[in-house]
Amino acid sequence: MSSKKAKYRYNPQTLNYERVKLTWKDHALTVLAFLVSGLFLATIILFIAFTYMESPKERVLQRENEALLERYKDLNERVGELSGILADMEHRDDNIYRVIFEADPIDKNERMSGIGGVNRYRHLEGYEFSDMVIETNKRLDRLAKRMVVQSQSLDEIVELAQSKEEMLQSIPAIQPVANEDLTRMASGFGMRIDPHYKVPKMHKGMDFTAPTGTPIYSTGDGIVLRADRKSSGYGKHVRIDHGYGYVTLYAHMSKMLVRPGQRVERGDIIGEVGNTGKSKGPHLHYEVRLNGNAINPVDFYFNDITAEEYARMIKMAENSNQSLD
Repeated sequence: MSSKKAKYRYNPQTLNYERVKLTWKDHALTVLAFLVSGLFLATIILFIAFTYMESPKERVLQRENEALLERYKDLNERVGELSGILADMEHRDDNIYRVIFEADPIDKNERMSGIGGVNRYRHLEGYEFSDMVIETNKRLDRLAKRMVVQSQSLDEIVELAQSKEEMLQSIPAIQPVANEDLTRMASGFGMRIDPHYKVPKMHKGMDFTAPTGTPIYSTGDGIVLRADRKSSGYGKHVRIDHGYGYVTLYAHMSKMLVRPGQRVERGDIIGEVGNTGKSKGPHLHYEVRLNGNAINPVDFYFNDITAEEYARMIKMAENSNQSLD
C-alpha cells in the first residue's frame, strides 16, 4: 500500500508511473508557499477588518465623538443666542442709557475687538474637529471681551445715575435772558450773514436782543471759568464750566457780576446785556459747548418755557438771516 505522501509522475518513455523522490528543498518550498499564501490571506482579512469593520473600542470612541460634536453644535447655538442678547444690551446702552446721561457711545471697534497676541489656540490644532473647536473658542473669547466692555459701561452708567440730580441741575436748561425782557430773537445757530463783512459765516450761538442793563442769568450750576474782555470780538464776556463736558459763554455784556472761580447756580444773575466787543447793537450772544464743540443752544431750553414758546423761538431763530456779531 503506497504512502499518501508519495508522489508519482508518468514517464512517456517507459510508459509507467514512476515514484518522485522529494528533496528537503522541495519540502521547504512547499511550506514556504503555504506560509506566503496564509500571510497574504491574513493581510487581506486584516485590511478588510480594519477598513470596514469597527472594534468595540472604536465604536465607543465613535459614539463619544458624535456626542461631543452634538454638544459643540449646541454650544455654538447657545453662543449665538447670548451674542444676540448682548447685542441688544449694547444697542440700548449706546442709544438709550448713555444718551439719557449725556455719555458718548462706546466705540464699536472697542466692543468688537478680539483677543490679540500669540496664537492662543495652537493647542487645539491637529484634531478631526479642530476648525470647529477653534472657531467656537474664538467666539467665546470675543463674547467675553464684549461682556467686560459692557460691564464697565454699566458701572459708568450707575455712577452717572447716582449723580443724575446734580447733572440735571448743571446742564444748561433755561434761557439766559427772560422772555419778558426780550425785544426779539436776532439770530440763531448756524450759517448767518456776518453784519460786518456781509458774507456767510458760521454763527456758533444765539443772539437775544434786549435793552442794555437787562439781567443775564446762568443757565445751569457751575464754576466761572472766565470773566474778562480778552477774547477778540466777544467784548465783556463770561464763561461757565458746568461739568459733564458743558461750558456756556455769555458775550457783549455791559457789566460782569461774577469773577473766575466763583460757583454759581442756575438762575443767578451773572451780568447785564450790553454792546461791547464786535457787536451791532445791545444783545446777548449765548453759546453752549459740549466737549469743546459748539452745539445749538435751542435744544436746551426745556426748564422755563412752554411748548408753544419753544416752537416760536425755534421759528424766530431759523428766520433770522443776519447775526448781530
